[in-house]
Parts: sequence; structure tokens; C-alpha cells
Amino acid sequence: MNRLLTRDPASGGELVVTRLWCPASGVTIEGEFDLGWVGKLSPDQLDFVGLLLRARNNLQRLAAELGVSYNTARSRLDEVVDAVSGLVGADVAGRQAPPEPPGPPAGDRLWVLEALAAGEMTHEEALRNLRH
Repeated sequence: MNRLLTRDPASGGELVVTRLWCPASGVTIEGEFDLGWVGKLSPDQLDFVGLLLRARNNLQRLAAELGVSYNTARSRLDEVVDAVSGLVGADVAGRQAPPEPPGPPAGDRLWVLEALAAGEMTHEEALRNLRH
């Protein structure tokens, strides 16, 4: 099976899926289907998202697995976010996304240390939070 193409190789334009087929049942469905947010990503970005999900959204663990710095992994994640920026403020189903959770309460050292231990923030971020 071929890797999913998300852009026309000739023009770079958006692709529309026109046929779906199930090899198990032989059922074929024809029509025009939007790739949604997946269609906004390059194949490499799709691979990155898959790896990030496998790492349970732990960017620091993923960076180590890929053999890159945390900042490089964060930059790749930022590129994915930019690619799906048309969905800013909405989740993948188009519903309004909940507001971002607040950061640590002022002086909550335990919260910072637990986030650091869980790999949810870098050492630099932890130090910055502990200094405030």
C-alpha cells in the first residue's frame, strides 16, 4: 500500500478523495471526500503526529527517540500547528476548543517539579517557572 498523499505532486494543490474501497468486504464508495486537517499536513508531518501520539504527547520523550533536541521537536510541532492553523480555536470536529488550562499557581514548586518529572516541560522551562 502507498503512503497517503496530501497534496497534488504536480501542482501542490489540495487533493479530494473520490473513491473509498474496503478490501475485506469489497464495498466501494464513490463521492467527494475532504481530507480535513490531515490534508493540510505533509506526509512527514503526518508521521511526526503519529510518533507524537505514540509517545503519548510527551515531546521530550519523542525528541530523545528521534535523536533531536527538544527545541527541534518543538519546532516541528509548531510547523504542524501552523499547517492546521485554519482550525485555530476549534478542535478537529469543528467545535470550539476549551480554553487553555492556567499555568502553575504562583510559587507552586511541586506542580513545576511534577511537570518536569512527567516530561511535560524542559529543564529550562522548569527553572524559569521556579524563578517566578
